[in-house]
Amino acid sequence: MTDAPAPQYLDDRLNYWAQVTPDVECMSYLERSWTFGQWHERVRRCAGALRQAGVGRGDVIAFLDKNHPACVEMTIAAAMLGAANAVINFRLAGAEIDYAINDSGAKLLVVGSELLPTIDQIKDQLPGVQTIWEVTPDGAEGDEYEQALGQAEQIDRDPAVTPDDVVLVMYSSGTTGRPKGVMITQRALIAHTLNAHDGWEFDPGDKNMVAMPLFHVGGTSYVQFGIHDGVPSVMTRDPDGASLAGAILKGANRTFLVPAVLAQVLQAGPDAIKLFGALKTYCYGASPMPLPLLRAAMAAWPDTDFIQVYGLTEVCGVATHLMPDDHRDADHPERLVSAGTPVPGVEVKIVDPATLEEVPVGEHGEIWMRTPQLMLGFLNKPEATAEVITDDGWFRTGDMGKVDDGGYVFVQDRLKDMIISGGENIYSPEIERVLAEHPAVMEVAIIGVPDDTWGEVVKAVVSLNEGHTATEAELIDYCKESLASYKCPKSVDIVELLPRNPTGKILKRDLRQPYWQGRESSIV
Repeated sequence: MTDAPAPQYLDDRLNYWAQVTPDVECMSYLERSWTFGQWHERVRRCAGALRQAGVGRGDVIAFLDKNHPACVEMTIAAAMLGAANAVINFRLAGAEIDYAINDSGAKLLVVGSELLPTIDQIKDQLPGVQTIWEVTPDGAEGDEYEQALGQAEQIDRDPAVTPDDVVLVMYSSGTTGRPKGVMITQRALIAHTLNAHDGWEFDPGDKNMVAMPLFHVGGTSYVQFGIHDGVPSVMTRDPDGASLAGAILKGANRTFLVPAVLAQVLQAGPDAIKLFGALKTYCYGASPMPLPLLRAAMAAWPDTDFIQVYGLTEVCGVATHLMPDDHRDADHPERLVSAGTPVPGVEVKIVDPATLEEVPVGEHGEIWMRTPQLMLGFLNKPEATAEVITDDGWFRTGDMGKVDDGGYVFVQDRLKDMIISGGENIYSPEIERVLAEHPAVMEVAIIGVPDDTWGEVVKAVVSLNEGHTATEAELIDYCKESLASYKCPKSVDIVELLPRNPTGKILKRDLRQPYWQGRESSIV
């Protein structure tokens, strides 16, 4: 694998493995599988089909379905033409899908059979879409995507294409306002594959499980690792327990998943825990991992390498990583709550958001990054792009945190989520980590709610483990054992489930909204 030439274009590594190992399995999905040679042919036919449909350099196509290898084929094929694939969140409502497709400017849309009724309802509201192909999970009769590939000729990359052409438009899962289309170039996506791959590699016989949604960088960027290294990938249509178990039974032993999956597995019983013990690498991110859950997982799977990653769509995904040795470093247990150190090619500094001056090591501020992985910008939103990318190339993440003297990054809150009570800055993860240790607490979110005296005060919203009980007073007293008084919740709401967005992040905005509604000043 290390002898393969460094890629410049997104199709370089697929081309290489199709020549060197054409008969090695490349991708399996449900009951179908393809070798590198077969998949290379499909991608070249896909490029031919797109060109026949009038797609060229600078154009955008869109994909709307659950996880499907066709989405990845379209991304690489679009890259060969200098076009971009806008991967649309299939969980959106019709009006939201309408917005994303129109905002992207897509002229061709591939839509899964399950989503086709939604598109039929809004088809008249998609004036820019000239061609719609239906794709089925199993390539069944009537699959227009398969028909288009079958009728198309294989073509090579357009010689006019450059590595700086946009290849992906990923819609950010923001919790306020309309989502923004993040423009990712071939150069940035390849830089991410190289940088985020640092510190771990596939062994002979390994298989890569792709289970995160492809509309999220955790799916679309992660799938590139298997293609880059020439190892088989097992893609699941859904990230449910049965699908994940099926992928492991097919030999998948490396994966990236959100922490919530770990909790589900640990609660599923000894058979599930034993099965997931087959994983060599469990990479997790997209939302914080509660310490009790992480400790339980490491105890349950002592032979599994855990890697935490932190990043954003705007930098193609991973920007920092906490590696396996750090997870089990008895001399530095405090690093378990860090996001690790920057991956190669990523610079990090902490900046005072008020003065825009870099702060000393160990002090809190906004996390800024500079990296070749950085997006080109937000589609059709130059003003919004200018707000987050400085003239000298630094990206303002909007996340608050610090860097310690060992270079470990601690992500402590969103800039807009920081609670300021009586002039004191309060970082919700610090309180969340304490409450998560309570045996009755399954999940917790800390928010700021209005207070006439202090401006805002701390509120905890928690869900409890099945069979456990806890009172508001008990949970507040528990915090007082470990935290300064001003940091402790003044009230606690106990709920059945915490609201989440499609990528699993807790929607603190939804939790805050009832308390700030009707006020002139709001931190929602």
